[in-house]
Amino acid sequence: MRVLFSYDFWVVASGAALLAAIAAVIGCFSVYRGQSLIGDALGHASYPGVVLFFMLFRTRNPLILCLGAAASAAVSYALILWLQGEKKLAPDAVLATVLAGMFGLGMVLKTFIQGNPAFRNASQSGLRVYIFGSAAFMTKRDVWLLLLGALLLAGLLYFFRRPLQYSSFDPGYAASLGIPERLMGTVMLCLTVAVIALGIRTVGAVLISAFLLLPCVAASQCAKTLSAVLRFAVAMAVCSALLGCAVSTSMAGISTGPMIIVCMGVFTLAAFLFRLGKERG
Repeated sequence: MRVLFSYDFWVVASGAALLAAIAAVIGCFSVYRGQSLIGDALGHASYPGVVLFFMLFRTRNPLILCLGAAASAAVSYALILWLQGEKKLAPDAVLATVLAGMFGLGMVLKTFIQGNPAFRNASQSGLRVYIFGSAAFMTKRDVWLLLLGALLLAGLLYFFRRPLQYSSFDPGYAASLGIPERLMGTVMLCLTVAVIALGIRTVGAVLISAFLLLPCVAASQCAKTLSAVLRFAVAMAVCSALLGCAVSTSMAGISTGPMIIVCMGVFTLAAFLFRLGKERG
């Protein structure tokens, strides 16, 4: 238990809690806009950008690689919109196609540089981190970066809170108020891509979608208004982050990021059972 009061533990826990909190809020708006799976698709689709920016700049600087992740996710989102506009593929088929194709491209690029003499002198050991994450190795610098990103995203969310709320729940009413749906879609794209770029190094491209989806799913079982859902989602996400960090720190061999996801899953299941019991009772 002594390790739970150590400086290193609270560096990791505070960074994970920051990421979980801001991802929970953005995820709620994504879910209510009918884009619950977009985070999963863009999370997987961000990995080619990480590898490509490594190839271009020959560096593992987290800021540069996260910019690559954001660029790849943005391009993938544009591809999703274009494919959905063709009306020949179902939305879930489009998401699955882009998810699998882009993630496969990332793995191909990673395999290519491993056997390429041109990249022999460039350290590639950190690229795997962006697939599964490395929350346990978070540094003070990472936490400050997460704090800055979370504050910027929170400010953007606060500024657009009313238009996002109207366009998410009643697009017709939002249009009558003169709220441009395309602008709100762009705002949500920027928010989602930004939180994926912030979190990909912590929890990885594979698991980042859980940070966006599970808190909202759990909160919607217990709360009825948007403000209550947001508060519950943030509280659940932060508790999961702290509990996951505590368990992984106390028990050897358990990864921090996946453990946080497990805690979120347990809370989500508990919330579902609570609602089920309340309805039957």
